[in-house]
Amino acid sequence: MKNENENTSRIDYGIILCIMILAMIGLISLYSTSVLIQGGGLRMTIMQGVWYVLGIIAAAVIMLFDSEQLWKLTHYLYWIGILALIVTLLFYDRPLSVITGAKSWIRIPIINFTLQPSEFVKIPYILILAKTTTLHNARFKNRTVESDFMLIGKYILWSIPPFALIMMQNDLGTTLVYIAILAGIFLLSGIQWKIIIPIVLVLFVLAAGIIILVVYNRDFLQRTLGVQDYQFSRIDTWLDPYHDTSQASYQVIQAFKAIGSGGVFGKGLGVSEVYIPVRESDMIFATIGENFGFVGASFLIFIYFVLVYNMIRIVYDTKNEFYAYIATGVIMMLVFHVLENIGMNIGLLPVTGIPLPFVSQGGSALLGNMMGIGLIMSMRYHHRSYMFSGDGDSFHSDAK
Repeated sequence: MKNENENTSRIDYGIILCIMILAMIGLISLYSTSVLIQGGGLRMTIMQGVWYVLGIIAAAVIMLFDSEQLWKLTHYLYWIGILALIVTLLFYDRPLSVITGAKSWIRIPIINFTLQPSEFVKIPYILILAKTTTLHNARFKNRTVESDFMLIGKYILWSIPPFALIMMQNDLGTTLVYIAILAGIFLLSGIQWKIIIPIVLVLFVLAAGIIILVVYNRDFLQRTLGVQDYQFSRIDTWLDPYHDTSQASYQVIQAFKAIGSGGVFGKGLGVSEVYIPVRESDMIFATIGENFGFVGASFLIFIYFVLVYNMIRIVYDTKNEFYAYIATGVIMMLVFHVLENIGMNIGLLPVTGIPLPFVSQGGSALLGNMMGIGLIMSMRYHHRSYMFSGDGDSFHSDAK
């Protein structure tokens, strides 16, 4: 009985409850969008349910790996991920690329599924950054400016391959997610603030400069950075959503109308008077806002807040540095998805095609996010405090 109780306490039911609620919201919203509003069949909703099942299985398997095993597998998983990105560039789905403009998907024969490998590669990327940071901090206990710049150099070396390959896939949105993961681990890595602040200021100035060039000198950006017309269009829509309501800004303006017309309590499940393109994935938040109003949308955001809170709480309970950086990467991945998706639906951020975690239609994104949840669940399941031994690739562990 004691062992059974101990095993039960190793499962974080707070996270499981949040995921279950988000899954129900996602399936209900997808049913509302695809069946009730658009008049389609149940296939999309059923397939999303299948992806949830696959995601649960993936999370359960990953949960069984403790930090020692993850540590040993990290480099293998990273290079397998890089290989997957290369394979995607070689065998990307041509018809889908014509529609989306990105070379991010490959089609699996026989079952005729499309997968986006860059969604899965986020997990080994998080692991390699976490391992690099933990290893560096163990070897340089007395931090100096030189050692901090060494760590930044390591981050750059590990980031160049996935960043370059994803940019070659013409997928700016996913690249931004990787940048968010890197930024989160970078800020919590222990690098001195006298290094962080100048870097942040430089990046801020560069971002402001790019926006100025978008407004006044687009030819320069096209020649030097290869920025494409549709990317300029997204920035234009962000800066002035009403500049072209029949073309470039149409999707965003329709999302505004849908969310605004939902009022406080919404119009009810499946009730819509506003047409929105790609409503089942990128703009699923507009469906929630129109159907369930301000109250429903706020409840969704609250569930995300509770989910992140539970993740942070697990890190404090485990006191495992390697796990802490893994959790940072997973949390940044999810938080950036939530902020960007909701932000673009309400006009605060540019449209990037980033889905809403656990809610938007899309199997690859859902499976990738569930793999991240599996890493977080592993922390509670293997409730130990590990200290890096500093001898290359091993931990010294003390079971709690």
